[in-house]
Amino acid sequence: MIRIGIADDHAIVRAGLRQFFASHLDLQVTGEAANGREALDLARQGGIDVLLMDIAMPSQSGVDALSAIRVRYPDLPVLIFSGYPEQHFAIALLRQGASGYLNKECEPDDIIRAIRTVARGRRFISPAVAELMADSLGGGARPAHEYLSERELQVFLRLARGESIGRVADSLFLSVKTVSTYRSRVLEKLKLSSNSELTYYALKNGLIR
Repeated sequence: MIRIGIADDHAIVRAGLRQFFASHLDLQVTGEAANGREALDLARQGGIDVLLMDIAMPSQSGVDALSAIRVRYPDLPVLIFSGYPEQHFAIALLRQGASGYLNKECEPDDIIRAIRTVARGRRFISPAVAELMADSLGGGARPAHEYLSERELQVFLRLARGESIGRVADSLFLSVKTVSTYRSRVLEKLKLSSNSELTYYALKNGLIR
């Protein structure tokens, strides 16, 4: 039996996944979370073999939670299940320790195969992600945000959503000065000059909605 934790801020998504998994004898949902902090609590409590997690959640995002889980519970497979297309985040999150990345528009069989794959300790690479990885190895042009570090990406997305530097600092347990430094790096790497341009960039590239 594969015990699954579901982390998604939409109750209807969690309910739908729970019902779907119930039709498979080897799968059982044993925990749910509505944000990154609750996802971290699920990992801390144990009792799950795979964490299926969205990245766009309030309070603490899945990106933040993935970082914390990888440090504290490195053996727990985390399968990212996101509404964002693969080209936006898949490669970056796999580099940060995700066991796989699935778009929510995937076929139902794909998510079952992915859960079974990562539960065996292997990475799940979908055809779409495999193509992106091949393009990356081939030296094809990559969007500027893919060159951001994990922490830079976290700061970028929060600022793009309109959070103040102070709020970002509180959320990420950083000083205001440190967040300001990350902001400067992000602006330099993306060749932008203001928070409003960060927001426009993120909207244009489908990184926020």
